[in-house]
Amino acid sequence: MSKTRRKIDAALKAKIALEALREQATVSELAVRYQVHPTQIYAWKKQLQEQAARAFDSGVGGEAGQAEKEIEKLHAKIGQLTVERDFLARRSGR
Repeated sequence: MSKTRRKIDAALKAKIALEALREQATVSELAVRYQVHPTQIYAWKKQLQEQAARAFDSGVGGEAGQAEKEIEKLHAKIGQLTVERDFLARRSGR
């Protein structure tokens, strides 16, 4: 008999952790309802509490800006390599 792990997406984890924080139901009740081990719910609850401040951090949009900077950097590198290739092709007589 093999046990397969269930993949739980981030949205469901957040929902369960928020319900645990609200304390409208016990962790045991949530564990039965969502078929998750209570220890896992405590871990998600702790993770949510520790990282909740990041939701209000002014740098939240930084991820999109960081990706854009990376794209600009890659485009610049492509341009540089293209110029070098063209220069070397002319120098070699092609």
